[in-house]
Amino acid sequence: MARSNETRPPQEAEALQRRLLEVIDALVRETRPHQAGTRRPTLETRLDRDLGLDSMARSELLLRLEDAFAVTLPENVLMADTPAELLEILLATPGTSRETSPVAPAADSAPVEGAPGAAESLNAVLDWHLARHPDRVHLHIYAGDDTPRTLSYADLERGARGIAAALRRRGLPAGSRVALMLPTEPDYFIAFFGILRAGAVPVPIYPPARPAQFEEHLRRHGRILTNAGVEILITVPEARRVARLLRAEAPRLAAIVTVAELDASTTAGIADAESPTASSLALLQYTSGSTGDPKGVTLTHGQLLANIRAMGERLEVTSRDVFVSWLPLYHDMGLIGAWLGSLYHAIPLVVMSPLAFLARPLRWLELIHHHRASLSGGPNFGYELCLRSLTPERLQGLDLSSWRIAFNGAEPVSARTMQRFAEALAPCGLRPGALMPVYGLAEAAVGLCISPPGRGLVLDRVERAAFTGKQQARPVHGREPPLTFVNCGPPLPGYAVHIVDRDGRELAERHEGDIEFRGPSATAGYYDNPTASRELFDGEWLRTGDRGYLADGDLYISGRVKDVLVRGGRNLYPYDLEEAIGRVEGVRKGCVAVFGDPDPESGIEALVVVAETQVDEPARRHAITQAIRDVTVDIVNVPADAIRLVPPHSVLKTSSGKLRRAATAELYRSGRLGQGGAPVWRQALGLAARAGTQRARLWLARLGERLYAAYAWGVFGLGAALLCMLAMPLPRLAWRWRVAHHVARLAAELAGLSIERHGVDRLPRRAPCVLVANHASYLDALVLTAALPRGFRYLAKAELQRRWFSRLVLTRMGVLFVERFDPRQATRDTQRIFAAVEGDDSLAFFPEGTFHSQAGVGAFHMGAFVIAVQSGVPVLPVALQGTRDALRGREWLPHPGKVRVSVGEAIQPTTTGWAEAVRLRDAARSFILAECGEPDRGEP
Repeated sequence: MARSNETRPPQEAEALQRRLLEVIDALVRETRPHQAGTRRPTLETRLDRDLGLDSMARSELLLRLEDAFAVTLPENVLMADTPAELLEILLATPGTSRETSPVAPAADSAPVEGAPGAAESLNAVLDWHLARHPDRVHLHIYAGDDTPRTLSYADLERGARGIAAALRRRGLPAGSRVALMLPTEPDYFIAFFGILRAGAVPVPIYPPARPAQFEEHLRRHGRILTNAGVEILITVPEARRVARLLRAEAPRLAAIVTVAELDASTTAGIADAESPTASSLALLQYTSGSTGDPKGVTLTHGQLLANIRAMGERLEVTSRDVFVSWLPLYHDMGLIGAWLGSLYHAIPLVVMSPLAFLARPLRWLELIHHHRASLSGGPNFGYELCLRSLTPERLQGLDLSSWRIAFNGAEPVSARTMQRFAEALAPCGLRPGALMPVYGLAEAAVGLCISPPGRGLVLDRVERAAFTGKQQARPVHGREPPLTFVNCGPPLPGYAVHIVDRDGRELAERHEGDIEFRGPSATAGYYDNPTASRELFDGEWLRTGDRGYLADGDLYISGRVKDVLVRGGRNLYPYDLEEAIGRVEGVRKGCVAVFGDPDPESGIEALVVVAETQVDEPARRHAITQAIRDVTVDIVNVPADAIRLVPPHSVLKTSSGKLRRAATAELYRSGRLGQGGAPVWRQALGLAARAGTQRARLWLARLGERLYAAYAWGVFGLGAALLCMLAMPLPRLAWRWRVAHHVARLAAELAGLSIERHGVDRLPRRAPCVLVANHASYLDALVLTAALPRGFRYLAKAELQRRWFSRLVLTRMGVLFVERFDPRQATRDTQRIFAAVEGDDSLAFFPEGTFHSQAGVGAFHMGAFVIAVQSGVPVLPVALQGTRDALRGREWLPHPGKVRVSVGEAIQPTTTGWAEAVRLRDAARSFILAECGEPDRGEP
């Protein structure tokens, strides 16, 4: 047994240090033979920037160190930046044989009959399992050794209840956002469900990988925490030093706690939170690469369950399946696809951490073997990492015949990688039909297009010239080198995908364009980001940001919309070129970025290639540059305008391994590409300085908001007083309305609300009508009164009559009160409404009934349209845009801004009956959706 650092003799420690540097030097010599002897490692040498050891080389170094010192190193060895840190880990690691006992397979469990098909929430799904098989093992969690920790449904519930009670003890309101920054361990699963049980919303984020990267980590996640309005962050004790600095970037963060601290809280006497419904927000999933403009995809319980059920139907999963996953739990594929999908379908889930996978990629395959897993997969780089680690010796005894679905998604799928993977593992029993490229996105929860099981890898080879010139995917017939695209399968049941051109026109099959989708799990938008939400929607369709084409109903992906370059009327696709350049000797595979750099005067895009290399010798760098130039001409028939060879880790990537082309291009344009990171102490000082500035700005902004709010409400109060003095005594309602119209316009102008009016001339001058408008804010009635020159009688809930003053004022202004809870009184109110229309009064309805802080037009109630049909009067649709931004949700802090009021053509009923009322409703809602600038949040 090895001794600790304190008990080792100096000679032994020196010998260990010398041997460590020898192992590192030997690996560097093999990796970079042209630099042999020019840069010998020392204890303070940086493994990445000084020696050029990337993640692949670090995995190889881990294996060599374990062989050299007869130890099994912990996963955190991959986070070491210098040999000195490696030495510290080695000194603290006891010696052991590399031969480990085989992992016991998952215990057989009786199949589960049925599924929680009636469940409306994740909470109800867990309740369904607890009622039928609470002791069934749900999770097998590997955390650093060969003995997994298991969690049954009952174990998960017990831990979650404790966390929920502790959160509620802290006064956490229902609907609050709680961030999770935890590794893959039992605490993550317990804390996630504890948040749900507390009636709150989980916001998963990932912990920092290495200290040298913590500045960008904090910047990225500080903005996410601020955007989400996170009040509590749950993290691990080791991360609290870094996590506390998040308060600098997220000043609204109130508490940073560990699971142990929550477990230790007094929880007696805490009432359960109200159970969520299908429409309750269940998760904020921040998309990969969320930085300066965080995009938190809002997903309700109903949307998550709809996607999980559709994927289960397509994949034909049962409780007899076993799922093995190393995927990150902060990413949609790992969180929703692997864990929550397994939870719903009663599938035993075997999990290992992403760090453990990077340390030992073949451990993934070993767990599939030992647990007889049928479901597993990951992004393309995971398959590539496995291929680089494969040796005949390591494959001996490996049986993968149980693996029926090996999905590949979350980043572009390489046909070459999948073919090599299938060939290499065929001797282990992996069937070619198990390979399954898939396509999905966070805006659809996770899955969108998936092939039926057993189809295997299907490729489409198309004519290069026709595709790049005319965007037509013609099957190749000549000898010209084709473009090859991977089949991602048809849309899931209940989902639809179509391809449109840049003008939004739908294209026929085998015509490439922008991919749009719709389906039951389509998000209603990004949390507190109305600009990005508006850009997401094209009517009822959601833009994916990807390009591709359909053939026989199956989807083929060609690239990202923003990444396509246009040169000489031809489309150039970066991924195709990046993959080819990645095969150039001396270039780091998967670390190439191709993008356009538009000329500010001509608008012509220069073709820029950025490639990482470990080569420093000038002659070899020149040869690599020439090879890249030749490959570029061969692939796209256009020479590269600029080729930059940069050190390792210069090409930016997301947490899930996707290239961040736009961010890399921004570094290139700013002249900062390839520059090393600042020392950690300088990053911390800079972060602290920025934090002080941001706190001051936040304080000033809040002060300004409150000063304006006080002023605006003062204006509204004076307007109400003026209305009472001038309008209330007038004998006619039309006169009172005219005064209200001018007072409302004056109040809006003084409060900084600029009202644009469109189509006001469409208002019937004297004939009665039924006005219907979307409802987004408490300001809607004020804006309508200010914008419309003629009077309408608003409908209001009967509760507003309870105070004599509001009843007096509203009654004098012609408001009709409607009882919502007493059916007999509601019938009498309806009769009064019909009488008002027959008396030539015009009515104003908000058919959604209420409003929410989240952007979107909800479902319309039928009352207004039935009244219009039965009274024979037209429906006048009016779209309000901007009132939600002026006074959001149920907040009381108004903001100045521009408001748009658009009046549509009056829709005249032509017949009677329910079907005619439905027609009026659909026509009015279509106009409002098209003009209000908000997404469709509910089916009519």
